[in-house]
Order: sequence, then C-alpha cells, then structure tokens
Amino acid sequence: MPGLIGKKIGMTSIFDADGKNVPCTVIQAGPCVITQVKTVSNDGYAAVQLSFDDKKEKHTTKALMGHFKKADTEPKRKVVELKGFVKDWKLGDVITVDYFKDDIWLDIVGLSKGKGFQGVVKRHGFSGVNDATHGQHNRLRAPGSLGASSYPSRVFKGMRMAGRMGGNRVKVLNLKIMKIMPENNLLLIKGSVPGSIGSYLIIEK
Repeated sequence: MPGLIGKKIGMTSIFDADGKNVPCTVIQAGPCVITQVKTVSNDGYAAVQLSFDDKKEKHTTKALMGHFKKADTEPKRKVVELKGFVKDWKLGDVITVDYFKDDIWLDIVGLSKGKGFQGVVKRHGFSGVNDATHGQHNRLRAPGSLGASSYPSRVFKGMRMAGRMGGNRVKVLNLKIMKIMPENNLLLIKGSVPGSIGSYLIIEK
C-alpha cells in the first residue's frame, strides 16, 4: 500500500489510443520528502513519513522546524505516514511521480466536498411523497415517522435523518493512469477523484 501525497489540480480530457475522449483528473504527485523513518526496533512498527508542499517558516512552529531540519528540507504543509514500502528509504530522500512509472492502477484517498446541512431527499435518496393521497399537500420532502412514540420512546441510533453531508474520508479503488508527466510531477487519472481543487490526496499503489 505504499504511495505518495498529491494535490488535485483540476480536470481535463485526452484522447486514448482508440481515439476516445477520456475525462481525466490532473494530480500533482510529489515531490515528497521523507522526514522520518520508523523502525520496529525503535518505534515498534515500520513506516515512512512523507511530507509535501512547501510552507513559509513564519507559519511553522519551532518544533516542526526542527523536525524538518533533520531531513534538511523546507517546512511542508502536508505530512502523511505510510506503511509497506519495499525499498529502504533514508531520511531526506525525495520521491517523485516516477515512483508510479510501472503502475497502471491506483487507489486514491481524499476528503469529499462538504455539502452543508442537507435534508433526507438529497442526503439519503428519499423519494419524498410526490404521489401521496389522503389530503397531503405541503410535506413533500419530509422524512416521515422516526419511530413509535410509546415504546421505546426514543429514536434508534442510525436513523436516516437530515444533517451535515460530505466532508468524509473517501477511498476510490482501481483508478487507471492515463498519462504520467514527470517533468511537472503530474498524473492524469481516468475519471474523478474525491475532493475539491487544491485538496490533498493520498495516492496508493
């Protein structure tokens, strides 16, 4: 499951080998700097900490400045820990988009767009009561009954109701790499990925 940190740049479309116009998401994948290497003997488990996207020193705490200085790199905005790297990476190593040059399929993790407070029709796909009878006239998008009033006199946990929608961690599996542009560390991925433009992604093999 090793991979890189990326940033969603936007969307475009390209023509594939068959002449079909394929919608693609443009992702900046790396360069990622290794800012910590955890070992079983020292930390109890093996993992590699990656950091991505430069940040100004004035917006960085002294503790983090010292942490990044050990890796001899500039302060970074996004730090992620990944397990399962086959190669033995060292502190300060830089991983670029070339890491995916032998891959065709990727898994991508991102934070979905927040939709705010939404009703049950949009949030859970309720149909509403468009074909209702018996004098119904002004409750078209209401959720309906939430349960019995006498017993158990409460709403069961998990009841589908109105509330905040989106802003969740989403993982999309088996996305196809359409093109790699190593000079700019760009990936062109077939289809859409979770998150808004400028949001950070975790790209996994």
